Amino acid sequence: MRANSLAMRLFLTAAAWIAAILLITGIVLSSLYREAVERAFDRRLDVYLKTLVADVAAPEDPSGGERTPPSLGEPLFELPLSGWYWQITRLDGQQPELRASRSLWDGALPRAPGQASEVDGTRQGYVRGPDDQRLRLAERMIDFGDEGRYLIAVAGDAAEIDEEIAAFDWWLMITFFTLGLVLLATTTFQVRFGLAPLKRISESLAAIRSGSAERLEGDFPEEIAPLARETNALIEANREIVDRARTHVGNLAHALKTPLSVMMNEASARPQDPLAAKVREQAEIMRDQVAHHLERARAAARASAVGSVTDVVPVVAALARTMEKIHRNRDLAIDVSAPQHARFRGEQQDLEEMVGNLVDNACKWAQSRVLVQVLPERAPSVGEIPRVRIVVDDDGPGLSPGEREQASRRGQRLDETKPGSGLGLSIVTDLSSLYGGGLTLGTAPLGGLRAELVLPGV
Repeated sequence: MRANSLAMRLFLTAAAWIAAILLITGIVLSSLYREAVERAFDRRLDVYLKTLVADVAAPEDPSGGERTPPSLGEPLFELPLSGWYWQITRLDGQQPELRASRSLWDGALPRAPGQASEVDGTRQGYVRGPDDQRLRLAERMIDFGDEGRYLIAVAGDAAEIDEEIAAFDWWLMITFFTLGLVLLATTTFQVRFGLAPLKRISESLAAIRSGSAERLEGDFPEEIAPLARETNALIEANREIVDRARTHVGNLAHALKTPLSVMMNEASARPQDPLAAKVREQAEIMRDQVAHHLERARAAARASAVGSVTDVVPVVAALARTMEKIHRNRDLAIDVSAPQHARFRGEQQDLEEMVGNLVDNACKWAQSRVLVQVLPERAPSVGEIPRVRIVVDDDGPGLSPGEREQASRRGQRLDETKPGSGLGLSIVTDLSSLYGGGLTLGTAPLGGLRAELVLPGV
């Protein structure tokens, strides 16, 4: 799930960057193309403008006849309201003299906006012409001295510019859309196959955690191989730490066992001596405390190990058979209800310790029946681990709420007539907490005590 989430985030990030880059590039290219088209259009207008200037600069007919309209070689100047117009205005007379193309009909061109060019004095820009047409206009002021001062203007239909740019934008959009799809497909391919080794590592770690594998196996790319090596080294170091902890705990237990046995033997040899009785009493307490804490240290070392998984059914069935033999003279019935797929994420000896204490306690107090139920539970939400619930019921006298609280305390025995050190339930509580679980006591449907143990499952 996490690998998929990373792949999705990488894909969305790449898609956002691709879209942004293509959009910005498209806007820049469209703007550059518009400028290029406008420059080409302006050069075309400039040719017409120079032709008109040359015509105005030509000497008049000596015979005094009417000047022939200039020929620009463009039929659109002859068609009414075609969008292509020229206009020559003499400005030095009392009344401006106006000559224009036939296409202008009886209208007139407006002045061009903006500033005149410093090179040749031409002014260019977009204007509204006859019939509300959008025109690209170029005009130039010409002063021939005594021959007169003229304003010469040429305008072309700006729809040609817009249509050419629209066609370019359409093909640009199609091209960039296709390019974007190709880039996204390439990115998807790279993300999927680029993260495949990480997904394999994630699956291998899950297999190690579930107990089906002991280390990361397989060949990884050189970028991922160091991670796999360090992970394997960490797993091996964890196993070595656990093994050393178990060795040290065993050595400590062996070192303490002999002095305590000597003290007990010496004190037992003087049964009438009050001091010896006190020593024997305290030595027994020390032995119980040492056993308790050593077992807890040993369990903590086991709980920190990676990849330990235990089938619950064989452990519970074996304990039930053992307890039936131990309490054969009482004719106890120990019923077990457990699905075959129930599994505990931990060491088998810890499961035996916990369930064994609960079943043994139930057998001590039961009248005739003990019921052991194993209930696997799915993970309550994504990211959490499943649970396995082990319920032990008996038909004994049960416990009051206050007695249940007292029974969970270390070394507390509610009935001195029953064998034991009073550490059983406290050991179960400590072990289950080390695995992230817990033990609760309640009233069983059979009438006695219900001990409900919750542990991590698979």
